[in-house]
Amino acid sequence: MKLIIVHYHLRPGGIRRVIELATPFLLQRLGQVTKVELACGEAADEKWNQSFARLVAPAKLKLTVAPALGYYSEQINAAHISSLSSPKGGAGRGEEALYSKNQIPSPQPSPRSGGEREFAASYIRARVAVALERILAGADQTNCLVWAHNLGIGRNLLLTRELTRACAARGITLISHHHDWWFDNRWLRWPEIRRSGFPTLASVAETIFPNTPQVRHAAINHEEAALLARHLPKTSAWLPNLATRHETPKPPRVRIARQWLQQRLGTRTAPVWILPCRLLRRKNVAEALLLTRWLRPEAWLVTTGGASSADERAYFEKLNHAAQQHHWRLRLGILQGDEKAKPTVPELLAASEAVLLTSIQEGFGLPYLEAAAAERPLVARHLPNIAPDLHQFGFRFPQAYDEILVHPELFDWPAERARQEKLFTRWKKNLPPTLRRIVGTPALLATKNSPTAGPFSRLTLTAQLEVLAQPAPHSWELCAPLNPFLSTWQRRARTGRLQTTRWPRTAASWLSGETYADRLAELAHAPASAKKNLNAPRVQTDFFGKKLCPANLYPLLWATET
Repeated sequence: MKLIIVHYHLRPGGIRRVIELATPFLLQRLGQVTKVELACGEAADEKWNQSFARLVAPAKLKLTVAPALGYYSEQINAAHISSLSSPKGGAGRGEEALYSKNQIPSPQPSPRSGGEREFAASYIRARVAVALERILAGADQTNCLVWAHNLGIGRNLLLTRELTRACAARGITLISHHHDWWFDNRWLRWPEIRRSGFPTLASVAETIFPNTPQVRHAAINHEEAALLARHLPKTSAWLPNLATRHETPKPPRVRIARQWLQQRLGTRTAPVWILPCRLLRRKNVAEALLLTRWLRPEAWLVTTGGASSADERAYFEKLNHAAQQHHWRLRLGILQGDEKAKPTVPELLAASEAVLLTSIQEGFGLPYLEAAAAERPLVARHLPNIAPDLHQFGFRFPQAYDEILVHPELFDWPAERARQEKLFTRWKKNLPPTLRRIVGTPALLATKNSPTAGPFSRLTLTAQLEVLAQPAPHSWELCAPLNPFLSTWQRRARTGRLQTTRWPRTAASWLSGETYADRLAELAHAPASAKKNLNAPRVQTDFFGKKLCPANLYPLLWATET
């Protein structure tokens, strides 16, 4: 049997981590798997490739890199588009032969196609089909299982559609594993989705939720899994990420990691607080910096990853520039670069004094569990879609909070209101017309014209940086009464008594690799009985209602630069 794993890329992050943790357990559970093919649009580093090959042994690993499987937006740029005028110009190794051998036409620009944009979508679609023809060669329902990640995020719906069709044609079970969704604060992608050949909401819904017997859906939190179960009770499941309480890195490795941090930061004595994440707007990094400056002023805040896409570059640069200008103790993307002798994330967690998680949006929130496994104190936002799951697993987080309220005197309140009105109006116009009527009103815009205290997370980055630009003792004096719990945390932090989270005995029954593999295998073997009356747009509309309510509206996510 062959297991095929599909993802857009293998950049460091949660999905790659799930793949590397889960695959060995899945192979044990499925049995008789002799081949694993990892297909993606962008390769990982050689060190990771070698490590993954050892994890899946004795099964033989094949790595397939086909650029057409990557993000659609990253395939559409001026240089690439110009190369598409030739059938061979943008093809990967071996693709030209496949066009001829399998009679898949190499697309040509047509006067009636609507121009270069339509031609590009047609070309990429053909390249996806070619790549899948190669990947699925010789596969059928008796000898293959496909495990595909984030097909519903909308980063390449041509891949989502073509993979579904290819698996259906061969009778192969396809597990569509949803870590994120395109309609979850990613509305800036709607024009791109339309340009890629999906002009209506219905066409997107029918691509993500096809009425195809072979497709199974997995969601990583119970809230989303329950919504899927209403429409797809037999072919969907809740699949929380696996996490094990791995051994804390040995003291020599922790010392090396601490020395490595000290060298990068140019200090021998300052404590380090760590935010284990890639630089994404939804990680709300400025809030982590605010908390660090209040609770542990002498500490450095570091993030493990840098900006991993063009969309996040402006956020990274603006935050980084402000940190340099004001001499804040902030280092973004400390693991970025080609240096070989870098510590692992678990080693960095163990070498740090505390861990933060200030995200405004997560599908599962692996850092909650990573901090507990590393026995490091965690200061984290309480995210309503995943907090019930963590509680059910048995975890309790003593330094968890809902929001950090800030005094309006700390930023230009009238300018921020005007800025949000402009950004929200522009963002709302970007929504499909039918959804503009149901979107809620953001928190700050729902207030009266008089300034009022509000959540730091509901500010634009510009206003967040204005708050941070204030002397920390001054902002603390104004905000501590608004957030009484912070005074207790500050005392704990300054005396080295921040509380850690105990790894509960009950966690294994939910999060072990064996449990994860059992759930995934059970979903894969579920009876293939698609509902003939499946209303895919209705499934998607049910999600819209939750994702567009006021609680889910954050200015940080309305534009790439705020």
